[in-house]
Amino acid sequence: MKIIQASKSAHGGWKYIQEKSRLQNPLVLVFGNRFLLENNENVQDIRNEFPYEDLVFGSTSGEISGSSVNENSVSVIAIEFEKTCFVVKRANILEHNKDAKKLGEHLYEQMPKENLKHLFVLSEGSFVNGSSLIAGLEANITSGLSITGGMCGDDARFEKTLASYKDDPKEGEVILIGFYGSSLEVSYASFGGWIPFGPERVITKSSANILYEIDGQPALDLYKKYLGDKSSELPQASLLYPLNVKPCGKSEPVVRTILNIDNEKQSMILAGDVPVNSRVQLMMASVDGIAQGANTAAKFGIKNRVNSPELALLVSCVGRKLVMNQRVEEEIEHVREVIGLQVPVAGFYSYGEMAPLNGETTCELHNQTMTLTLISE
Repeated sequence: MKIIQASKSAHGGWKYIQEKSRLQNPLVLVFGNRFLLENNENVQDIRNEFPYEDLVFGSTSGEISGSSVNENSVSVIAIEFEKTCFVVKRANILEHNKDAKKLGEHLYEQMPKENLKHLFVLSEGSFVNGSSLIAGLEANITSGLSITGGMCGDDARFEKTLASYKDDPKEGEVILIGFYGSSLEVSYASFGGWIPFGPERVITKSSANILYEIDGQPALDLYKKYLGDKSSELPQASLLYPLNVKPCGKSEPVVRTILNIDNEKQSMILAGDVPVNSRVQLMMASVDGIAQGANTAAKFGIKNRVNSPELALLVSCVGRKLVMNQRVEEEIEHVREVIGLQVPVAGFYSYGEMAPLNGETTCELHNQTMTLTLISE
């Protein structure tokens, strides 16, 4: 596996982590600020610098490149595999009547199945229901096939996100990358470090990812009472106070970030499903707790590997970045210390992370977690 990584700020030139060289048919992942990916000149500059066919673009809430977390930049990782093949498929949620489950089923159906080892998802992040997308991808999935990935970001603006494969970045795109190879080893993990607080309540009215009532009370009204003065800063303030949701029949809870609010209906739109009768609590975090959560995720990810990873793809939540602020790179350092400082690291800050719960194979949508995908050939 040969890897080239480079980044470019809004007004600067390209800076390379590894020495620049020509690669053979690489997979090129481009993570960048939404405004930069909307700029045709910037996109053409990326194409000129990385003149390859398989370019995948995704907007972010911050870019991870090596040991750095960048803002208002574009970070690129080009991966030339030695023994692994990859196939990339794309679909647009607007072409599927905004039905994320049908889109997921369609994408998985398009993917060749022979020797398929792992799927990595890069999804539109502002209005796709990530839980429904995963349900569609897994509706007819081969037993043991794992899925990881994330939902694109737009800093803390929540205006729109962009993604694409080969084309210029645009709204509504969902990209699915399939990895193939007999010697391919992929491990993964996801962990948060947030702490539930306050009384545990019950979701009494919801529809998919829209939360209407908790304990029979309007959900938004109850949530605003908890936030107090910070309620005027919604939905951005919700990144600091997500919900801990434990659906009936599930052994582990998932964290849900609020993407938007509806004052008229007193409801909240979350990044993933919040089923009726789920137990729910508010959550909060400290910088040290989040950093330790990244360390825990890395230990889970590397625990049972046969071979050392050659590549680490990290998807972390924008809420973690906001809490950590100037110390945000600490969670990247914690990961690198566990997996090995020599392992190339790339990724982005997201509106939702996708990975199985630790020790399981069925994928879940997470919020506020550090999620790792560790790859070797």
